[in-house]
Amino acid sequence: AFGLRSPFGHPGVGPRANVSAEQSPSSGAPLPGQSVAFTLSPQTEGVRVSVNVLSDHKDLPVLFVVRQKEAVVSFQVPLILRGLYQRKYAYQEVSRTLCQPQTKAEVETQHFYVDVSTLSLNASYQLRVTRVENFVLRDVPFSPQYFKYEFPEGVDSVIVKVTSAMAFPCSVISIQDILCPVYDLDNNVAFIGMYQTMTKKAAITVQKKDFPSNSFYVVVVVKTEDEACGGPLPYYPLSKHTSPDEPVDQHNRQKMLEVMVSPAITSEAYVSSMLFCLGIFLSFYVLTLLIACWESWAQGTAPHRSAAQPRAGGAAGGCPRLMELCVPSSPAGHSRSIPDSFLGHVPYDTYGYGSFGEWLGPAGCCGPGTADPPGSGAGERSLENVAGRPRLDSLSSVEEDDYDTLADIDYDKNVIRTKQYLCVADLARKDKRVLRKKYQIYFWNIATIAVFYALPVIQLVITYQTVVNVTGNQDICYYNFLCAHPLGNLSAFNNILSNLGYVLLGLLFLLIILQREINYNRALMRNDTHALECGIPKHFGLFYAMGTALMMEGLLSACYHVCPNYTNFQFDTSFMYMIAGLCMLKLYQKRHPDINASAYSAYACLAVVIFFSVVGVVFGKGNMAFWIVFSVIHIVATLLLSTQLYYMGRWKLDSGILRRILHVLYTDCVRQCSGPMYVDRMVLLVMGNIINWSLAAYGLIVHPNDFASYLLAIGICNLLLYFAFYIIMKLRSGERIKLIPLLCIIGTSVVWGFALFFFFQGLSTWQKTPAESREHNRDCILLDFFDDHDIWHFLSSIAMFGSFLVLLTLDDDLDCVQRDKIYVF
Repeated sequence: AFGLRSPFGHPGVGPRANVSAEQSPSSGAPLPGQSVAFTLSPQTEGVRVSVNVLSDHKDLPVLFVVRQKEAVVSFQVPLILRGLYQRKYAYQEVSRTLCQPQTKAEVETQHFYVDVSTLSLNASYQLRVTRVENFVLRDVPFSPQYFKYEFPEGVDSVIVKVTSAMAFPCSVISIQDILCPVYDLDNNVAFIGMYQTMTKKAAITVQKKDFPSNSFYVVVVVKTEDEACGGPLPYYPLSKHTSPDEPVDQHNRQKMLEVMVSPAITSEAYVSSMLFCLGIFLSFYVLTLLIACWESWAQGTAPHRSAAQPRAGGAAGGCPRLMELCVPSSPAGHSRSIPDSFLGHVPYDTYGYGSFGEWLGPAGCCGPGTADPPGSGAGERSLENVAGRPRLDSLSSVEEDDYDTLADIDYDKNVIRTKQYLCVADLARKDKRVLRKKYQIYFWNIATIAVFYALPVIQLVITYQTVVNVTGNQDICYYNFLCAHPLGNLSAFNNILSNLGYVLLGLLFLLIILQREINYNRALMRNDTHALECGIPKHFGLFYAMGTALMMEGLLSACYHVCPNYTNFQFDTSFMYMIAGLCMLKLYQKRHPDINASAYSAYACLAVVIFFSVVGVVFGKGNMAFWIVFSVIHIVATLLLSTQLYYMGRWKLDSGILRRILHVLYTDCVRQCSGPMYVDRMVLLVMGNIINWSLAAYGLIVHPNDFASYLLAIGICNLLLYFAFYIIMKLRSGERIKLIPLLCIIGTSVVWGFALFFFFQGLSTWQKTPAESREHNRDCILLDFFDDHDIWHFLSSIAMFGSFLVLLTLDDDLDCVQRDKIYVF
């Protein structure tokens, strides 16, 4: 450890040598100039010149010029330095460290001269030249004092760690090449090399290739003010007798520091860490392939009826093997009925328009065969007739609006969607080709957004990294400097590498969806009634959008971690909002395929969310007006969305909305006390409103500093609430969860728990100054290469992939259940 005093350029105060010089000019006569010569022995490692002007003549400073063989250093005393708002700070004592002389021979003697001049008629000063011990770092078992470091043989990079028990005064740590002069003043320390501001911690990784002399200087400077490190700006009241230009006396600003230099990781560690990262995520590809092979083998060995075996019910002809997994039919012809306990009364047997009724033809989904249908009409149509519908030649001529323009169709919507108990068949009446085209737009839109979003982002972060490398200003980026491993031009390669999981697992999810879609399309080409009219309607566009969003989250998170800071935070969060929104849309689409939001409206809403995220970070800190406006918009949006979900879109926002609200309140609450018509939907929406109103109140009262995380928490809370509601309602309706989705739910929940633990470690934060952010820095914890946030990247990518698999496989138990027997909630 060593002590540091004064705000300008000496790495520390070392032991004084016996050699000193003191000059006191005679008073009463001007001092035209004096020169003092000093001789350095070959064993001298470092020299410091200290000056103290004893006379008080601020208008007539004393000028000191130190002339060496290869450099000239000049300064005046009192030394005037400027801070914010052009404040002046005067220092009567000045110490400067001279460059280490480059001797050509071990016995060569060096000389330097100190010239003193002033216009003052009566000036006195004290000049002291001190030899600095331990100027060059050597291998010692304790924390040494040092100012120069030489790379040992076989060491290509080192990390310089500086710690202090004192947060203030603010200081600057600089790494400079062995050049003269050394830039060691507050106003020039940033001219060359790399530098950081510091309160209690600082760390700089130094690579041997950047220093041709295989050595460098470590320079520590105490700043004139603490504002750069987040400290308060001192208030100096002006008296009647002082001028605003009068220099301010800073008294004695000192700081005790401890500096350590240790070798950084080797190239072998980089290789092993990259192989470790690849091995983790490629193992998911292997596991997926093994599961697919096992399922294929299980289906191939499962017993099934031959094609010639007559089916139960007397009809000749076989049911395909895949149909044998269907739920056995009840005597009334239902493959499954809704439990009495779930509905509160007898099962709902007649579903009205759009249902399949009680009779299914020979091609029915495991339904009983009968000779003649019990009747005709829309409620009794057979699957065979549905499967035999003529297809249009071109999908380009099929538009969703073609089915919604007629008045009778709109009236029919009101009849169907306002029934007390809905089945999936009621909300899956539109042509599958129309819906396929509608949901494919989700994928193409997000692919377009990704291209136009990613290209300028990549260009911007490359510029950021270039600025950091050229200027050496390491306060631009908020890394975990204690675990930032450079590679090439990248300053923190480990934070970028750990995002690989998002890309690889997102690609794996897209391959899984592609395989499912291929199998589904083959079933459609065979006119397989199981694929046509059973189970949750298969639409893959949203799944493709989710996989693309996961890959883009990895790419943009990597871009953000090239140089994480206040101006590019949205790169890391934009696609998180999209993933949360797409998951909620997919969960809603499962049982509401006809009335789910279009891609245009969904992405427009997500764009509004990202807009508020940016505005909140820029203007939301301590701004009560912003929080009031945001809370009001949050609550109003929650109410509008609740109304949309409760009435299945069958309501209008017009001038008569208040009259209709009052009418409903009067008839249902005043005239007669009746419960809500849609109890389950009401329970979900009441819980959702309670959570969202609570989050709005929390934001309005607390004003959290990290608005982006607060906004993301709102989306995640709503997603978790809807997901829990979906699973509970699924179990209450008599459905079951198969083994694979159950294992995914359990495993994903555990991984999410560990991931959030590492996320909240908080290794850096751009909500504070760079120096304050470094107080949160920690050492690597995995393979001496990855830190806590890297593990968050690993675990969160796995957890997101598992969450997507849950959404994909959650309703696989319904693949052989008729859609008019699947309850909507």
